Amino acid sequence: MKLGIVGLPNVGKSTLFNALTDLNAQSANYPFCTIDPNVGIVPVPDKRLDELAKIYNPKKITPAIIEFVDIAGLVKGASKGEGLGNKFLSHIRQVDAIVHVVRCFEDDNIIHVDGSVDPKRDIETINYELIMSDIEMLERRIDKSEKLAKGDKKYLAEVNLLKSLKDHLEKGFTAKTFECSDEEREIIAQVDLLTDKPVIYAANMSDGQLADYENDEGYKKVKEIAEQEGSDVLPVCAAMESELAGMSREEKAEFLSELGFESSGLDRLITLSYARLGLISYLTAGEPEVRAWTITKGTKAPGAAGKIHSDFERGFIRAEVVPYEKLIECGSFALAKEKGLVRSEGKDYVMQDGDVVLFRFNV
Repeated sequence: MKLGIVGLPNVGKSTLFNALTDLNAQSANYPFCTIDPNVGIVPVPDKRLDELAKIYNPKKITPAIIEFVDIAGLVKGASKGEGLGNKFLSHIRQVDAIVHVVRCFEDDNIIHVDGSVDPKRDIETINYELIMSDIEMLERRIDKSEKLAKGDKKYLAEVNLLKSLKDHLEKGFTAKTFECSDEEREIIAQVDLLTDKPVIYAANMSDGQLADYENDEGYKKVKEIAEQEGSDVLPVCAAMESELAGMSREEKAEFLSELGFESSGLDRLITLSYARLGLISYLTAGEPEVRAWTITKGTKAPGAAGKIHSDFERGFIRAEVVPYEKLIECGSFALAKEKGLVRSEGKDYVMQDGDVVLFRFNV
């Protein structure tokens, strides 16, 4: 699963990405310093792994991971090829969700491409370019469906739906705000529209603003737009996150505590991104390894087993499952089994976040 970090030039995208991944993606005070997308694999914070490690003392701890792509700054006219628009729009098309970094901080030393800080205007600029790209995609799909409808009338409904959606976009609205049925949403999903992707707005502010972010006017503007779209918004200080990335766990905890935060902005962003993609983790634990496995919410036991190895899914017999909290209370899988807390689940069992599982299979 991939998340693309997007935004106008000089809003703090690469600074945030550097802090996320420690890959030191080039960051400079001019547009297009990031031309090819930088990709980073980031562990998903999960304190449950540390607690399981205390019980099993494993040789290895493996967290779930999520992939972030730092996409170069978009500018006005990107949908018409301005800047490096076409290339960047294609990179956005390849991700599953978008982290839209919005500048809320003032800094005379960092040039804003439009000469002033205005979060609402910046969001509208990015959304306009994505919407224009989507309209072009819809026009192609409508043309194709109209040709198919001449031989098969079932495509007429699709044509009417997509034309209604195109009208919606032409009014300046995103695809995700278009009201339709679940069946119609499945049709729209096949078009792969940029404005239909889940969005997390990262309101990038100074450390001073962050201390009282709920009353910050820039943050309020971002939050208002996010609520209208059904998107998420997260206050973050990219510059501070860069400093935190170089601290020890103890130093970081103390620093955050002074600011009144339990976790860093990056940890909250990663966790929120994971949830926004509809992902959960089940856990396996033993002396060789304690590990979190990523699955989509709603995955059944055999499919989850297949994440470990295709043989597990092919020869699935049953899943022995205990909720993480119950296992921690008991102190071991064996003791949880003695107390009748380990359930034997079959092929129709829908996995839950935090399930600690032992799969039985025979190939």
